Amino acid sequence: MDLRSGNFDSELSLHELLSGVSPERLTAILTLILGTPFRLVSTQGELVMGIALPFEGDVSRAPLSHDLETIAYIESPSAEPDKLSAAVILLELLLQSGARYFMAAKMHIEVVQSDYEALQRKHTLLQESEARYKILAAHLEERVEEQVKTIDAAQRQLYQAEKMASVGQLAAGVAHEINNPIGFIRSNLSTAQSYVQKLATMAGMMQSQGSAQLNAAWRDADLDFVLEDFAALLEESVSGADRVARIVADLKGFSNVDHAEEEIVNLNDNLRSVCNVAASQLQGRADLELELGELPPLRCLPGQLNQVLLNLLLNAAQAMTTPGKIRIRTAVDNAQISVTIADTGKGIPAEVLPRIFEPFYTTRDVGQGTGLGLTVSRDVIVAHGGHIEVESQLGAGTTFTIYLPVANADHPR
Repeated sequence: MDLRSGNFDSELSLHELLSGVSPERLTAILTLILGTPFRLVSTQGELVMGIALPFEGDVSRAPLSHDLETIAYIESPSAEPDKLSAAVILLELLLQSGARYFMAAKMHIEVVQSDYEALQRKHTLLQESEARYKILAAHLEERVEEQVKTIDAAQRQLYQAEKMASVGQLAAGVAHEINNPIGFIRSNLSTAQSYVQKLATMAGMMQSQGSAQLNAAWRDADLDFVLEDFAALLEESVSGADRVARIVADLKGFSNVDHAEEEIVNLNDNLRSVCNVAASQLQGRADLELELGELPPLRCLPGQLNQVLLNLLLNAAQAMTTPGKIRIRTAVDNAQISVTIADTGKGIPAEVLPRIFEPFYTTRDVGQGTGLGLTVSRDVIVAHGGHIEVESQLGAGTTFTIYLPVANADHPR
């Protein structure tokens, strides 16, 4: 019995209406009722049940109705009319019962199928919703990771900026305190030089016009040597005072690490200032060679770039196990400024090289470094639109190269 096709109120064939009844049992019951053989045929003459061959001679024939329409005939050669009528009544009852069964069954199937389709639609909607949530979750996870990286980078820069600001304030304070005394020392030395020059003039006059006793006393005191040496001492002291003044000027420039506004600078000037600041750290460890090419103006945050250059320079000095050499070279090519800082130190092992820019990674002893210097340096260079590369050979030295794009000096980046 196929109940899957058609609606519950669709027309049913005779075979469908009788499909729930055993043909053998119904044939036996009808034969018993009629008392003779019979044939049940459709209105189109198709045999449904009973004797296969048509009866010969006079045949009793009664119509079989369903829903007020004749759909079949029952035939018998000698059945009594009452028995034939009883057989018709029985068959019509069976047809009605079969129709109600089909109607109920098909209605049930239609309801179940409708519910199933509704569930399928809901399932499809849930799958689409789940897919959207998965995409949203993946996107949200990416956003969270990006935000975490941004916060980490900001924290690192904030930490390093605060540290460098403290160093800068200290350097600015020291520079200010040194600046005043070195000023009057330099002035006094210049005045002393003029005094010595006057004494030298007077000494010539005394030697040519003075008494023999005074000349003898002058020679005994070796005042010619004193005047000559005094002038040399003063000249050397003036040179030293000028040098201190340059260091103070470099300190004042370097102390401007917390300056948040961009400036147009010549990066070579920044490098010279950083080298002067780091001179005491390099002394006895490495000879410094500068090969500074002509550079275009660079719009940047000079305090942050000074910090990067100082980090790399001090790292190069600390890589020296024996006195060596640090070479700094600047150049410009393809609208990029390159700064190369190469040392002849101990080098970095190959297995360590990929990790040197990781936050808080350090090979120094506990308390000797935060592991943030190179991380912050890379972040600063990237923030300026550049990148940093490193090459190292164990036992031969390390080379860091900074690449910075040359932005339009007349407009902010």
